[in-house]
Amino acid sequence: MNSTKVWLNDELVDADKAMVSIFDHGFTVGDGAFETLKVVNGQPVAITRHIKRLIHSLNTIGIELNSEDILKKAVNEVILANKSLGDVMRMRITYTSGVGPLGSDRTKDNFTLVVAVSPESVWPETAIVATVTDPRNDKSMLAGSKTTSYAQNAALLSVARKLGAHEAIMPNTKGELCEGTGSNIFVVKDGQVMTPPLSGGCLGGITRALVIKWFDVKEVDLPMTALRRVDEAFLTSSTRDIQPISKIDDRLLNAPGPVASKMRQEFIAKLAQNYDA
Repeated sequence: MNSTKVWLNDELVDADKAMVSIFDHGFTVGDGAFETLKVVNGQPVAITRHIKRLIHSLNTIGIELNSEDILKKAVNEVILANKSLGDVMRMRITYTSGVGPLGSDRTKDNFTLVVAVSPESVWPETAIVATVTDPRNDKSMLAGSKTTSYAQNAALLSVARKLGAHEAIMPNTKGELCEGTGSNIFVVKDGQVMTPPLSGGCLGGITRALVIKWFDVKEVDLPMTALRRVDEAFLTSSTRDIQPISKIDDRLLNAPGPVASKMRQEFIAKLAQNYDA
């Protein structure tokens, strides 16, 4: 029996008793948005930024958040109800257009909200990544939004796993370096830290934004071939923070390198000063 508690729509319920309709559009057509964040010592990390991005993603696909106050209440109550899971948890907020017909049309004044947590597993100290040719569509209306239409990411991550990698790195439609399936990518060349700009189609990652805020980073268009020449590279995400890359395809990198190591230490220290940075 699963003893954890989750928030479903407007109340806290046992996880093993929580049920969402098979006609929910989050299931039938992937019509919704979500956020994944880390909870440390009972504090949801960067929750204000995550809620803002969730609202942006929902607005992009034409869904209005029913109540920001209910969402904040759900986050807090789920954390309190699951303290036994440990000091570090992974939280998933999912918001869909709710029950609808077996087609793309939506039902008015309808939504599904789920907030759930699980113990957070420890990421490897360094990551192995594989480049893939299937591009992120930077011309799509969904570019830069975190929607539940996540099949491309799941499929490409599966490809990376079969290649012995932890993450897949995608180009955009112009062949430029874009992002991972669940991460942003940064590279270091001659001491300069660089990352693809949002205009290239990558997701505006929360950790990405904080790294740019706190460190000297240039947002610049880079060809995928740049990965053959960089001195260091690292991934960022809300659960991995800063994760140095030790191997790109068949190329070994110095990891954790001096730049990424220092940035990771400083990032964790800064975040601990204010978890809602």
